Amino acid sequence: MDKNHLSHQSEPAFPEFPLFFFACPNQICAAFNKFNAGNLFIAERMGKDKAIRRIYCKTCGQRFSEREGSLIQNTKLPEAVVVRITKCLSHGCSIEATADICEVGVRTVERMLEKAGRRAQDFHQLQLERLEKSLQVVHLDELHTRVAGKQKKGLSLADIVQKVVHGFTHRWR
Repeated sequence: MDKNHLSHQSEPAFPEFPLFFFACPNQICAAFNKFNAGNLFIAERMGKDKAIRRIYCKTCGQRFSEREGSLIQNTKLPEAVVVRITKCLSHGCSIEATADICEVGVRTVERMLEKAGRRAQDFHQLQLERLEKSLQVVHLDELHTRVAGKQKKGLSLADIVQKVVHGFTHRWR
């Protein structure tokens, strides 16, 4: 068999991630989005060859798949194919080229792209929230020096926060 052939059966299995890589996805749980909180345990295994772990949160009692919230949630594609689709798209391949390279349908690539876009937006929002929390700890004079520099004086706190959140460069006109 040609070693460049993209057969789904010959792909290596991915290693299992330790439980501290996961957090409870239940938004009403006290341990929601808290990684390495000691509240998660493997409850069972499911799927083909029992390869997918089902995780139990002892804080809220909810069970969830280790694939919850990921690009491979509710997909029957092998993980390696999802990784290959993501790599092709991130390197600038078109949807049609990605579908051809990965030997999947165009609609499959479009669904992955939609899902990845939502995940990227969520990640961006989380980073902004972390930035806003860290702004509370920084002293105003330190923040003013870093944002405004020595040449600009008299910026208000609102102006400084806007620069930090939306960027330090002006829009191109």
